Amino acid sequence: MEWRRMDVGVLLLFLVHLATALEVPLDLPQPPTITYQSPKDYIVDPRENIIIHCEAKGKPHPSFSWTRNGTHFDVENDPNVDMKPQSGTLVVDISRERVEHYEGVYQCTARNKHGTAVSHNIVVRQSRSPLWSKEKIKPIVVQEGVSLVLPCRPPAGLPPPIIFWMDNNFQKLPQSKRVSQSLNGDLYFSNVRREDTRNDYICYARFPHTQTIQQKQPITVRVLNLDEINDTMAAFYNDTDLFSEAPVDDRRPTFLIPSGSSSSKMVLRGDKLEMECIAEGLPTPHISWTKISGDLPSKRTSFLNYNKTLHIEDVSASDEGDYRCTAKNQFGSVHHTIHVMVKAAPYWIDVPPRNLVLAPGESGRLSCLASGTPKPTITWAMNGISIENSPKDLSRKVEDDIIIFTDVQPGSSAVYQCNISNEYGYVLSNAFVNVLSEPPRVLTPPNKVYQIIKNHQALLDCSSFGSPMPKITWFKDSRSSILQEDPYILHDNGTLEIRVAQAQHNGKYTCVATNSLGIYENHVYLEVKEPTRILKQPEYKEVQRGRSVVFECTVKHDPSLIPTMTWLKDDGELPDDERLIVDSDSLTITDVTEDDAGVYTCIMNTTLDHDSATAKLTVVEATTPAVVYERPDPPTDLELTDQKKRSVQLTWTPGDEHNSPVQKFLIQYEDSLHHRGHWHNLTEVPGTKTTAHLKLSPHVHYTFRVLALNAVGFSNPSRPSRMYKTEPAAPDENPTGVQGFGTEHNNLVISWKPLTNLQSNGPGLHYRVMWRQKNVESEWNTVTVSNNSKFVVSGTPTFVPYEIKVQAVNDHGAVPDPAIAHGYSGEDLPVAAPENVHAVVRNSTLVEVFWDPVPAHLIRGNIKGYKVSYWRKHHYKHNPDHMEQDILVFSGNHTQGMLPGLHPFSLYLFNVRVYNGKGEGPRSVTQQFKTPEGVPGSPTSLIVTNSNLDSLTLEWSPPHDHNGHITGYTLKYQPAVASRQVDIATQGWFIGLMCAIALLILILLIICFIQRNKGGKYPVKEKEDAHTDPEFQPMKDDDCTFVEYSDNEDHKPLKGSRSPSNGTVKRDDSDDSLVDYGEGGDGQFNEDGSFIGQYSGKSASRDTAEGHESSEAPSPIKAMNSLNSFV
Repeated sequence: MEWRRMDVGVLLLFLVHLATALEVPLDLPQPPTITYQSPKDYIVDPRENIIIHCEAKGKPHPSFSWTRNGTHFDVENDPNVDMKPQSGTLVVDISRERVEHYEGVYQCTARNKHGTAVSHNIVVRQSRSPLWSKEKIKPIVVQEGVSLVLPCRPPAGLPPPIIFWMDNNFQKLPQSKRVSQSLNGDLYFSNVRREDTRNDYICYARFPHTQTIQQKQPITVRVLNLDEINDTMAAFYNDTDLFSEAPVDDRRPTFLIPSGSSSSKMVLRGDKLEMECIAEGLPTPHISWTKISGDLPSKRTSFLNYNKTLHIEDVSASDEGDYRCTAKNQFGSVHHTIHVMVKAAPYWIDVPPRNLVLAPGESGRLSCLASGTPKPTITWAMNGISIENSPKDLSRKVEDDIIIFTDVQPGSSAVYQCNISNEYGYVLSNAFVNVLSEPPRVLTPPNKVYQIIKNHQALLDCSSFGSPMPKITWFKDSRSSILQEDPYILHDNGTLEIRVAQAQHNGKYTCVATNSLGIYENHVYLEVKEPTRILKQPEYKEVQRGRSVVFECTVKHDPSLIPTMTWLKDDGELPDDERLIVDSDSLTITDVTEDDAGVYTCIMNTTLDHDSATAKLTVVEATTPAVVYERPDPPTDLELTDQKKRSVQLTWTPGDEHNSPVQKFLIQYEDSLHHRGHWHNLTEVPGTKTTAHLKLSPHVHYTFRVLALNAVGFSNPSRPSRMYKTEPAAPDENPTGVQGFGTEHNNLVISWKPLTNLQSNGPGLHYRVMWRQKNVESEWNTVTVSNNSKFVVSGTPTFVPYEIKVQAVNDHGAVPDPAIAHGYSGEDLPVAAPENVHAVVRNSTLVEVFWDPVPAHLIRGNIKGYKVSYWRKHHYKHNPDHMEQDILVFSGNHTQGMLPGLHPFSLYLFNVRVYNGKGEGPRSVTQQFKTPEGVPGSPTSLIVTNSNLDSLTLEWSPPHDHNGHITGYTLKYQPAVASRQVDIATQGWFIGLMCAIALLILILLIICFIQRNKGGKYPVKEKEDAHTDPEFQPMKDDDCTFVEYSDNEDHKPLKGSRSPSNGTVKRDDSDDSLVDYGEGGDGQFNEDGSFIGQYSGKSASRDTAEGHESSEAPSPIKAMNSLNSFV
């Protein structure tokens, strides 16, 4: 088969179109694709409605149907079942019918005219948490030292319960290497002790799906020695199980589980492998694991339950083999070998079959490559029907796990199902073959601008679609040649890569997608920017106190990028001080003080990159310029006097000050006993003193030296003094920072800050750690810890308060009784959910959620707060809206919280969880609320079509967010007068016109002179007024602004009209209405709600008055009009 398949592959090398993962745009015809479905094993909560998901896409949108237990499921005739609109998701109302009635195997089918897709089988089962069977458990009396097994045997639940052992106070029973719980829930004692006597060994079963906990009857265990057994034999004879009457001696280990010397275990690939070995013996045996046939996978292996359980994650075939567990104590050892077999449910070798888009006449293949152990069988189906029973297709050839298509024709579109199965499971995948003729299109947004820093990688996208598959070519600027050689790299998905972008790569790039049906071009732009660089870095400065200092930071950056300069001091923000002045390329500090000393960093950021540089500022005392200042010489002649157990007197002679007075002397010491070669600061004295009284610690070998400091700096150290040894003594202080906390639910970690060598005061330092449970009458538990600063107490109850003390002790004594610190043992997950959860709707986007607090003892830890998970289920009358859950966290012990930013007119579901330091508790019962209607969003598009001189048509699309029932649209418009700036002073006609006017004025003056000489009067002004054009009026500035309609003081109508309820536009008394510009008809709406207005006629005179030289006629509309369209 393999050789034959290779031959076919060679034969079809030039004929076959091998598809990659492909998304067909949803506006094109395509068979259905399942996008979301419930899991194969679907366990439902019997207290909530059953929701079985099935979502699909396709063009046209698919219809949905279901089968249950292999037969058609008539959803429409079942009053308890609803199918969501435009979806295949089923919602089963269990308020009138038991959940058991709807258990079964469901399968969803999505079909349209191009094919049929099917979901995998969804096995719906309700979660079950059966009650524990009633039984009377007799007390168990055992002899000290024997082994013991307390059975749990929980009821079988779905899913299986989580087992744990607790006492009457709901505290987990302590477990250890000696006492531990097995994988099946039984409690094993490798050997029993007197302290194991108690009457409240209780096995609990927690059923995770319903969050219910059930308990077994308490078991009483009494551990006695042989004499006590003989004395109490009669009392317990009738109602007690008695074990091991013979004396118990120390003994070698034997396995309690598993039995025998070997066993076998089967595990599935990808699952977790858990093997356990529990042994009895005295003393308690230690368990170890090895793999006989190889090494344990270190990254996937963990040892749990005190090494009794070997856990391997994500099992693979390499984990098959023999494993050995060994139990060992001082009297011997025992081995058990476990043979592990790894089987595999079917799995995809690479990826599931991919959708295939082919043009008529093309060829291709669907591959269903999977594996499993044992080898799985492969079955094919077309549109949900076995391939053998499907209509014959000469272009299709099935060869085992491949279907080869040759010369496909229109009408061959279908959805193919590949089912791979063996005895351990199956995988099912849908892949469609879509025979489509489609010219190419580029999906990358046009005119996209890529900005890249010089010498960095540039990736220009050209995502495309077409059938046949388009060929992608790239051109730059003038298209002189195809970009396919260095430095350009063309990837299979159409992306053009430039590994090291340079300035010459700037420009316009054209991506051309070509197939036999057409060509599509898309343009993108690459801008290669210069990197940001600091040319002049700030330099180290040493400045006198009171002076000013300037740090320069000159930067070169790309001029098209906006830089931002930021200064830091000691890696933090600059102090808020007016003395610090930040300019574009410098930082100035005036009146410098000692606090200004430190490391300064300038950072230059742009939107694409950044650069930074640092410099240090040192502040010294002010001096006069004529004097030379230097550091002082080191002190000399060190002497030790007045020697005592805890103190000594040190004297010295100062060195030359070099014109700068000594401010202080620094005394350092070396401890050659504990830390040879390291000098530590001990104390400082003023520069006027040459003697220091030094307080010392016991058990230290001291050597001293002195440094002098003036305004310039420190001197070199003096020569060391002679050694002075102090005698050991008991510690003077107990450790600080004592605290108690838990890292696991059953431990208490006690930690403290250890004493230093100097504080130890003597050899043999160790710590006496004491603890006891608070508010419980009990003695202090004590343990001694050396060379460590923490101690872990195992087997503690969950989250209970403890009193803690840590005492320092050495070979010479102990510190008096230490102070008591308080802590808590480890937390565990909360076991209860908030109750009485409900919501109050405040407005369309805000809801307040309320709940009752979870009792403290059920939180089992420090309450951190509550988490409210909420998600939008669907709109009231639109397609389902699948959204991820949003979570709001309310820290602290709140009982209410606000959920802001909700979508109006939507149905939301929510639940509440309490969480502590360990994690989250169970969720509450899911509740729901509905938000009222809100303001709709704006229309997604507005297009002007059929634009003529006297009319136009407006078309718009509905808003993306309806936020309720859309009842109408409001259309507002205003004139947009186009004009052209012309320098008329240089126009010939203008010069001629001015000459004509001048000549006319001259003639008028002559006529006036003649008439005046005749003694008559000529009414020039009246005649000019008579010739003034009454139509010509200047346009007011505010005529082009949007305003709301309202009656003015004169009660005159505005320039425009509102649309009446019948959708027509009526003419009013205005001289400037739309009808005046039309041809006698009223404005009206099209059927799609767009307005058609016609205007002409009256603008002619105004065009004349405005001048004939304009290349565009101004709009006749002089006021804003508002039209209402109702739907």
